[in-house]
This record gives sequence, C-alpha cells and structure tokens, in this order.
Amino acid sequence: MTKKNFEQSMKDLEKIVEELESGEIPLEKALKKFEDGIKLSNFCAKTLDETEAKITMLIRTPEGEITEEPFTGAEDES
Repeated sequence: MTKKNFEQSMKDLEKIVEELESGEIPLEKALKKFEDGIKLSNFCAKTLDETEAKITMLIRTPEGEITEEPFTGAEDES
C-alpha cells in the first residue's frame, strides 16, 4: 500500500463527492463511497491538525529580540 498524501486524498475526496452528488450510483456502491469519503476526510483533518501544530510565528519583542511562539490562527488585537 502506498503512503497517502494530503493533496491526492483531497482529489479522491472531491471525486467521491461528485459521484455521490450525481445520484447515479447504486445504493450499496454509494454507501461504500461514503465510508471511503469519511476515511479520507478524517485523514485530511488529522493531517491539517498536525501541520497546524507545527507552524510557529516569529515575534519581535518590544526589546527587539525575536522569539518563537505557536501559531494560534487569531491575530492579537490589543
């Protein structure tokens, strides 16, 4: 089995969504596609969470020093 990557998983998920939205596949096949889509969705969400945890921001302190802080996704509005 080849290692999944995020980009290919997203393409596969998009294809599954298109197939399910078409309404032209039998119920049993649609159920299997749905289950595969859930697995891909979970993989992509986990990959994004892991990537977000790795992202850090470099911040310049008032004293001029540069420090590293975790990226929270929200800007400091104070």
